[in-house]
Amino acid sequence: MSDIPPEPIPPAGYLSRKALPIKRNDAEILTREDVQYDFLHYIFLDETAVFTPQTPASASKITFRELYVNALYHSNKCSKVLKDKMFETPEFGVELAKISLLTNVGRINTTMAFFPEMKTALRTYHPVPSLQKTDGNAQDAPRIKNCLKAALLPSEFKTLPPSTPEEVLERRKAGQCPPTSIVNLIFVLSNHAVPLANVHFDGTVNFLDLFLPKALASSDRAKAFLWIIYHYLESDELPNPFDAPDSHLMPGKAPYMRPLTRTEMSRENVDTSEELEWGKRMSAQRNSFLQKLVTAMESEKKSKPAAPHFVTVAPQSQPNFNAPGTRSTRRHPEPSKENGPFMYYVPGEDPSISHDPASPIPPPVSPDPMIELEEQRILSIPTPVLANIPYFPEIHFDGRSLLQHAWRSVTTSDPLLDSDEEDGDDGDIRIDYSQRLSLISAIRGRPPTPEQPSHIIQPSYLPSSRPKTFTRWQPVESWD
Repeated sequence: MSDIPPEPIPPAGYLSRKALPIKRNDAEILTREDVQYDFLHYIFLDETAVFTPQTPASASKITFRELYVNALYHSNKCSKVLKDKMFETPEFGVELAKISLLTNVGRINTTMAFFPEMKTALRTYHPVPSLQKTDGNAQDAPRIKNCLKAALLPSEFKTLPPSTPEEVLERRKAGQCPPTSIVNLIFVLSNHAVPLANVHFDGTVNFLDLFLPKALASSDRAKAFLWIIYHYLESDELPNPFDAPDSHLMPGKAPYMRPLTRTEMSRENVDTSEELEWGKRMSAQRNSFLQKLVTAMESEKKSKPAAPHFVTVAPQSQPNFNAPGTRSTRRHPEPSKENGPFMYYVPGEDPSISHDPASPIPPPVSPDPMIELEEQRILSIPTPVLANIPYFPEIHFDGRSLLQHAWRSVTTSDPLLDSDEEDGDDGDIRIDYSQRLSLISAIRGRPPTPEQPSHIIQPSYLPSSRPKTFTRWQPVESWD
């Protein structure tokens, strides 16, 4: 059973870029098989120093590990804290470079984060035990990708970097070495993986397949990756330092990659017990953080006052102005049926205070008890108190007091009716006008009308000390 070959490899381009990213639920571990740890290990373990430095360096040639880590370190988007950590702990720089390489090709997309205290709902947290052994990696994929995009050559900040494999080769043949940054070259090779499948491979494998769980030896895939990088950055002429023994028979082709059996595949990318235990512990820490976050959000939501809102109240019945005892007989229009119920605005309140939804607004208190008390207070005033007011007339409305008459006028009259259109029973109006005239005349000591000739009978409400006859007309004076 161990010699049974695995399933045949699908043709190049079968795995689209949408299927390329790793897809896992929140707090789920990214295993060694997910990140193809052995493949990354062989790439960054290689000590072949054949690459031209893209940043100031003492050596004339450096390894791929140094080339890629230096590109991240000198990126304009690499923070000072991250640079200090990379400088103080070189192992952390290599781990960050491995995760960045997966982000560079699109294997890790921008919806992933690698620290458990991440709050945004747009990303998911994932512990990566095999690549987080140096006190974790407090970064997320969007920041890593921004750092990668800014990892350009000094000359590429002024002009656009090459975007196709042909442009890269043209610049290198024109004498520009390196023709582009290592990060941009990997972006270009990832975007043109399918067209290059027949150029550098046999048509069944493309550049992106090197990063996927394939039935191909991890060490051979790593050598093929380094061969392609050297081919575009340094020289496309033989010999390539990463050639296979028979590479001269197939110029321009990547080294041969040996297929694996199922048993051989099961021996690669095996997670250790310590890594699995650490991953479970970090997943539990993430779940605990989420529970505390949800609890805090619910408590904050309960403590906030209720938002302002509108309350629907059924319209009250309109008073019948045509009922007996009212003065108006004019017909009032019926309310439109299209108009909805009245909406009362209710400001935000303390949620601990409950209200009856049936009556969101307390009804107004009836003024009748207050009016009765006011009437009793006025009636309790002794009569001699009014004696100091000269010519104070006797106030009576057919047995009603002044306050009772005012209340009757308010409750039985139509405030919207024009005074010129008043008709019907106007006895209350005559009494009201007559008593107002009497009160004003008593206060002023004279009638509020022009003086009358002597042949006019003197009104009975004027005092007897006033003259009974006049020899001439007198103009109307100011009421003040």
